Amino acid sequence: MAAAATSLGSGSGSRSGSGSGGGRPPVLSGSSMNPAVRRVEYAVRGPIVTRALQLEQELRQGVPKPFTEVIKANIGDAHAMGQKPITFLRQSILKLLVCGEGAERAGVLVPVPQYPLYSAALAELGAVQLGYLLAEERAWALDIAELRRVLGEGRRRCRPRALCVINPGNPTGQVQSREDIEAVIKFAYEERLFLLADEVYQDNVYAEGAAFHSFKKVLAQLGPPYADAVELASFHSISKGFAGECGFRGGYVEVVNMDPEVQQQLAKLVSVRLCPPVPGQIILDAVVNPPQPGEPSYEGFMAEKQAVLSALAQKAKLTQEIFNRTPGIRCNPVQGALYAFPRIELPPRALQAAQAQGQAPDMFFCMRLLEETGICVVPGSGFGQKEGTFHFRMTILPPADKLQVLLQKLSAFYTKFVKEFS
Repeated sequence: MAAAATSLGSGSGSRSGSGSGGGRPPVLSGSSMNPAVRRVEYAVRGPIVTRALQLEQELRQGVPKPFTEVIKANIGDAHAMGQKPITFLRQSILKLLVCGEGAERAGVLVPVPQYPLYSAALAELGAVQLGYLLAEERAWALDIAELRRVLGEGRRRCRPRALCVINPGNPTGQVQSREDIEAVIKFAYEERLFLLADEVYQDNVYAEGAAFHSFKKVLAQLGPPYADAVELASFHSISKGFAGECGFRGGYVEVVNMDPEVQQQLAKLVSVRLCPPVPGQIILDAVVNPPQPGEPSYEGFMAEKQAVLSALAQKAKLTQEIFNRTPGIRCNPVQGALYAFPRIELPPRALQAAQAQGQAPDMFFCMRLLEETGICVVPGSGFGQKEGTFHFRMTILPPADKLQVLLQKLSAFYTKFVKEFS
């Protein structure tokens, strides 16, 4: 918000503890603040990243380290990783859906693994997160039987109202088939669920035979009764795709079959948050209205777009190939999006060492990786994962030569780590 400014520093008038005024307690304290805030977690910018920033500062100060730079493979910031910019260039919906108390609290079905912004938003709003497992053994495919299981269990403790699908997947990199999307739409119709389609990586599809199918298009093509009844919100962003314009903070939500009265309230909620900066609005317009054949910018635009996507496809293939050559690491094909989510086997002694430090096992692995190699990735526990399995998420955005070195160093560290704790 352009009009708002917040200082978190402790100026001369600040107080802590019991506050000022003769021992009078503060109006807002740890015990009186909204308890939902404590439940908010966002692993992508958690303790791993905090430590990575500290290590960068130590390197600048000349503190000896076994590496010369910190490589941030934790986040999908394309331009920060050296991708050339294109020359031409979700929470309000949840607020409408979340209501009720106790058994009437709103529940939202979200994938596991999932982008932690969803779990954080649901925790902040006091909604119930109903996690449905993606099938890792089938390249993270969506399973309708699993949706039915989670929905049935959820109805015993809350009122499920919405179903979230991330396609292409973050952090898992899968691209859902048209058949799966049709099945999800029919499931939402039968169970009266509002569909939330996170499609911000729709341009990032690399696997042979894979294709992006938008929920809106498939819904329309299914015809009645689905096309006229299933309520859908689709999300897109200029921060991802081939544009990667993270700094301009632009995106949109498109709603289908929303009640007109509710749509008016949605417009009010969005208006209260004000708007993104004007440059972000301009770039968003350029993303949704790209150059057309015959226009002066078309050939250059298409050449740059294809160069970016082709490079990402090569890096996706390189990532899975190098990881899968390493015993103990298994990486599903990176079909789309900007991330790999490999599974790692960790020996029992590593699990015991993690427990002794009060850390999740994959957090323990990732922190050791950062301290010894300067490679910053995000532990899978921050995204959710099947019990007893361990993963990490890393971006495929670094330049190909640096990515290859990163993958080789990471694989070598994993082998050394397993030997140390075996």
